[in-house]
Amino acid sequence: MKRALPPLNALRAFEAAGRLGSFKEAAAELHVTHGAVSQHVRALEEWLGASLFERHNRRVALTTAAKTYLAEIGPLFEELARATARYGFPDTLSRTLSVNAPATFTLRWLVPRLATFRAAHPDVNVNVQTSNESLESLKETYDVIVRGGPDTFYGYSMRPFLSEERIPVCSPALLQRLPLRTPDDMRQHTLLHTSSLPRVWPDWLASAEIPALRPAAALSFDHFFLTLQAAIDGIGIAMGPTALVADDLASGRLVAPFAGPRLPSRSYCTYVPDAKSADELVLLFRAWLEREAMHSQAQTAL
Repeated sequence: MKRALPPLNALRAFEAAGRLGSFKEAAAELHVTHGAVSQHVRALEEWLGASLFERHNRRVALTTAAKTYLAEIGPLFEELARATARYGFPDTLSRTLSVNAPATFTLRWLVPRLATFRAAHPDVNVNVQTSNESLESLKETYDVIVRGGPDTFYGYSMRPFLSEERIPVCSPALLQRLPLRTPDDMRQHTLLHTSSLPRVWPDWLASAEIPALRPAAALSFDHFFLTLQAAIDGIGIAMGPTALVADDLASGRLVAPFAGPRLPSRSYCTYVPDAKSADELVLLFRAWLEREAMHSQAQTAL
């Protein structure tokens, strides 16, 4: 029986545009023109007999049906790339991907998810190093660098993949001892600070319209992951980035006592040297990060 397969180039253009949310960025990744991506997507829409994207100025958004379709075909492209590397180019089987990312992000978001990447790509070795240095200050070259953004650095391509906001979080046990009904109740609590983020609590208190609030006590830590651990241990209330505390909120280790306000924060972005931007392994890892972030944020929204 003949297989009813859509044009593969059209599928590839759809997958890239849907994952990146931009025809322009898809064109850059695929090394084709913006018009070529649009033409491929249009051909796929005609083949399927359905619209796949809603156009919003310079960005595009997937339709509901297209989101489901993308979630199913995305992993197939990864599997195809892995099979090609395995049987077509044996010298790529033991390639190592070097990644540099901030320590707290690595500990709380990246490491818990790396097992899924390793399961899908057992022949890829991932070497992760942690640092908060700016790109210009790094003494080594990496395949993928994760930093806040979006920022522009000469010689690097940048793609945002994980957005976040900051909200107060604490342990359920702390709330049992000292309930938090309104933000003003924090006068009875200990606020947990991170020395590298001195403005986080003042900015949130200003947004909550209680800028002069004086807590019962304050503790400061030099690393953000220590601040979050102190919150988990019931020592006080921390300002938690939604992306990095999503797993703790889902498991009940932490709770968010207030619906708002939510303090805007910078997104996590991947920065890749221009010389590596077309590397298949780099593209594979970037695509995996973006899918994991999409899944993580969908869970947080629920």
